[in-house]
Amino acid sequence: MVSQPLATTPSEVIYPESDGKPMADNTKQFRWIIVIQQNLDWLYADDPNVFVAGDLLWYPLKGRNNIVTAPDVMVAFGRPKGDRGSYKQWEEDNIPPQVVFEILSPSNSSTEMEKKLLFYDRYGVQEYYIYDPDKNTLKGWLRTEDGLDAIREIANWVSPRLSIRFDMSDEELQIYRPDGSKFFSYAEVNAQLEQEKQRAEQAQQELEAERQRSQNLEDVLKRYRDRFGDLPQ
Repeated sequence: MVSQPLATTPSEVIYPESDGKPMADNTKQFRWIIVIQQNLDWLYADDPNVFVAGDLLWYPLKGRNNIVTAPDVMVAFGRPKGDRGSYKQWEEDNIPPQVVFEILSPSNSSTEMEKKLLFYDRYGVQEYYIYDPDKNTLKGWLRTEDGLDAIREIANWVSPRLSIRFDMSDEELQIYRPDGSKFFSYAEVNAQLEQEKQRAEQAQQELEAERQRSQNLEDVLKRYRDRFGDLPQ
């Protein structure tokens, strides 16, 4: 949420690491923030210079602690991974987050979201997406020479920076990685891991059964040889 902390003199500027507001207003909003943030973090897990964060205060201007917002999810290319109390742009090679996401809740007003759009437009965001999970609507903006312009056809849209695809054909938004695999929730990932564990256990049991059958055959052959000698050639 955009907040307006009191500014102080330059030598005393304090940049709060919290605006005192909850990350989400309800479970649906919280789930979507986590799904997008965690899947993007996973997508760029092997790239040390892509920073992904959720609900992190972003200060674009040094000395101006009253100019701040906290995107639900943001991605900054060219910035190293690591923990931060806030994203102070002047300490990040002056690189703004290039992609931001907002997940709407019933408490978000149109005025608030218009201010968000102006903030992201003014301070250099290249792609901006808003998803309303209650209405299952997705809006997006892409930076052009004139600033952030609305994306007219968002269905099956592929993000230029992230290469992820947004599919609006189901009852709720589906997001797909560049390899075509779906963004999974934590519960879905756990379910898949459990299925893989069960398949591995079943394969191990089948391998053990086959080993036991081979051992039984070897025992029969040994008893035959002990009684009758080697089998005729």
